[in-house]
Amino acid sequence: MTFGATIMDADALRLTPQERAFFRAVNPFGFILFARNIESADQIRALCGDMREAVGRDCPILIDQEGGRVQRLRAPLAREWAAPLDHVTRAGEGAERAMYLRYRLIADELRQLGIDTNCAPMVDLAFDTTHPFLRNRCYGSEPDTVSRLGCAVAQGLLDGGVLPVLKHIPGHGRATQDSHFDLPHVTLDAEALDDTDFAAFRALNDLPMGMTAHLVYDAIDDQPATLSAPMMTLIREQIGFDGLIMTDDISMKALKGDLGDLSRAALAAGCDVVLHCNGTLAERIAVAEASGEMGALAQARAEAALAARHAPGALDIRVAEEELSALMGGQVYGG
Repeated sequence: MTFGATIMDADALRLTPQERAFFRAVNPFGFILFARNIESADQIRALCGDMREAVGRDCPILIDQEGGRVQRLRAPLAREWAAPLDHVTRAGEGAERAMYLRYRLIADELRQLGIDTNCAPMVDLAFDTTHPFLRNRCYGSEPDTVSRLGCAVAQGLLDGGVLPVLKHIPGHGRATQDSHFDLPHVTLDAEALDDTDFAAFRALNDLPMGMTAHLVYDAIDDQPATLSAPMMTLIREQIGFDGLIMTDDISMKALKGDLGDLSRAALAAGCDVVLHCNGTLAERIAVAEASGEMGALAQARAEAALAARHAPGALDIRVAEEELSALMGGQVYGG
């Protein structure tokens, strides 16, 4: 079965008949959940079931569950995690193990609800100039440290049966604007980028899935990375990432133009699948029609990503929480 080259969302707590029919027809690769899709554990499991039933397979269901400001699941459905940078700072020398345990517990929370893909790790580097929407979501400022912590995050998710999504390739940390609303430009030269931002991603180039950044890297191309063939070539060859590449949300205001045209441009540049969020049903239809089915190479990458999804290993929740608390000096959660 060839997948549609999209990842899509839903309007509410359960699929409408119109959504069911649409998803059945276009067969998106997967789905993504937002706060509007979340009410109770039973409801989330039922919605995930609706989505998988609509496409007739065990499709991936994604969520943004980083912790801090960016976590769609909140108490009592999930632990209230501190922002990642705060977590790393508190853990000090134990940060690598603390990040592994944090995301192993997050994976358990997700799997309990039928969710099997998390949009993490985020290995963008944090700088003094990094826009506040992103900065405390980062893990640090040094490529070696950030990639090491990113590997711990990814392994915690994988061990818990959840696919990680590496983001935002090839690096969002130098953005001084929020790409939800504006198109940031990065002016650093290509050699310096390769030694810093790109290096953090290179160390995780074997992960099954990745998400693009809606940024222009002036030294390389005048188009946003999501729409740039030179940037996609850099990601594949210079960074060496051969997993499935999804766009960041194609409807974010960093990208200007018709959603169908943007979807076609992203796929033509080298993205494998278009992520579309927070739109009307008519906009979803336009994106799906423009995106069509995956090509052979994208389909192979999608199948390889799904093959990396395994049943979770054993986890003693109490022991994991006690170890994490010891590493964090008792300050594990938000606040």
